Amino acid sequence: MNVFGVDIGGSGIKGAPVDLERGDLAEPRHKVLTPHPATPDDVAGCVAEVVGHFGWSGPIGVTFPGVVTGSTIRTAANVDKSWVGVDAAALLGDRLTGMPITVLNDADAAGVAEMTFGAGRGRKGVVALLTFGTGIGSALFIDGKLVPNTELGHLELDGHEAEKRASTKVKEDKDLSWEDWAHRVQKYLAHVEMLFSPELFIVGGGVSRKAEKFLPLIKHVRAEIVPAELQNNAGIVGAAMAAGAR
Repeated sequence: MNVFGVDIGGSGIKGAPVDLERGDLAEPRHKVLTPHPATPDDVAGCVAEVVGHFGWSGPIGVTFPGVVTGSTIRTAANVDKSWVGVDAAALLGDRLTGMPITVLNDADAAGVAEMTFGAGRGRKGVVALLTFGTGIGSALFIDGKLVPNTELGHLELDGHEAEKRASTKVKEDKDLSWEDWAHRVQKYLAHVEMLFSPELFIVGGGVSRKAEKFLPLIKHVRAEIVPAELQNNAGIVGAAMAAGAR
């Protein structure tokens, strides 16, 4: 069965139909740039554009970069603050008439996909997926069960929010070398490890395609560290899985 997944990020909004049996995209994804400011109406228009590109009609799963309870947005770190309090499923349903909408945290979606089809498949104990991009997203699992909306990118690190020190955007904005950035990521992982003692870190986001450039540079972390197997498609797959489960 194919279900549509959309991944809303701070820099791009991408989506595609997903084959839920294979846990992979059924067609190449379509991506548009996230509008600035990323207001609810403007982002909803972009989501409708991505869905319309495929002529899709049916259930749609949508990720959001913030805390989502039910379908209501509670935080909005890397999009416009006017999202807070918005019923995202209702908003998107108005744009995509007749299509059932499921909304969930972006990193949670990526984590569910990785635990089912990727690097976390079959893993027990505590597993933490961390997505590095415009910010840092997190998904925490205990024996395969998701603890939703952890948002560990907002932990304090060196007197700042962790994602303001160790996200991929920070690496690009400050033109950090792989070595310098890996040192920041190492400090962040060590902090998360101190708090939760995971047995496995899965590193996701677009930078996971270049894992060989920085993962070997990370030392002094006890947990196993592996790149996400679904890479930057994990959010799309996880969104579709959530919609399919409903």
